[in-house]
Amino acid sequence: MPTYIVLLGPPGVGKGTQAQLIAEAIGLPHVSSGDLFRENIKNETKLGNLAQSYIAKGELVPDDVTIRMIRERLSKPDCKDGALLDGFPRTTVQAEALSSLLSEFNGQVNYVPYITASEATLIDRLSGRWTCKKEGHVFHEKFNPPQKKGECDIDGSPLFQREDDKAETVTRRIQVYLTQTAPLISYYRDLGLLTQVDGAQPIDKVTADLLAAIRK
Repeated sequence: MPTYIVLLGPPGVGKGTQAQLIAEAIGLPHVSSGDLFRENIKNETKLGNLAQSYIAKGELVPDDVTIRMIRERLSKPDCKDGALLDGFPRTTVQAEALSSLLSEFNGQVNYVPYITASEATLIDRLSGRWTCKKEGHVFHEKFNPPQKKGECDIDGSPLFQREDDKAETVTRRIQVYLTQTAPLISYYRDLGLLTQVDGAQPIDKVTADLLAAIRK
């Protein structure tokens, strides 16, 4: 039977980085819903155009469109043994839809690692990011500061802070995530699938803890 892992975690916790590391370590493809959306929209696929029609109107893309993208991706040969899902589901309704979808592949969600960190840590990580105007190189005022304040080390262009990286915006993003996913955390915990991992640790320690939880 295929193995399906749902990786959960709030913005700034390092979920994207860990998803890639874990997927490589266990030999399963990393299926990111965000990447699927970008890829489909960029390539102007039927599903991409459908998703873009909602986005252009400022509306949320319906769950059934996202599920169709996930189904299409999981149908590919590299997913025959399962996949690590990142960014989906975000709600219990989506979790139930995912369960129905995976049954089509004779599988189910097997593990749900949940990477956590305090809100202060998440804000600290996200709100210090600065991006160069020319090529989009990213710096962090604490963890990866530029050699010269306000200037990109690589191309010399000015650095600016994206709206999404400002402290007040970051705080809202985290609150929305926590409010939206709280029922989902309880949903998977009640099913005995959830394992919580401290995301405030060094990257390699988080990876080790995630792998230990999955292999256990």
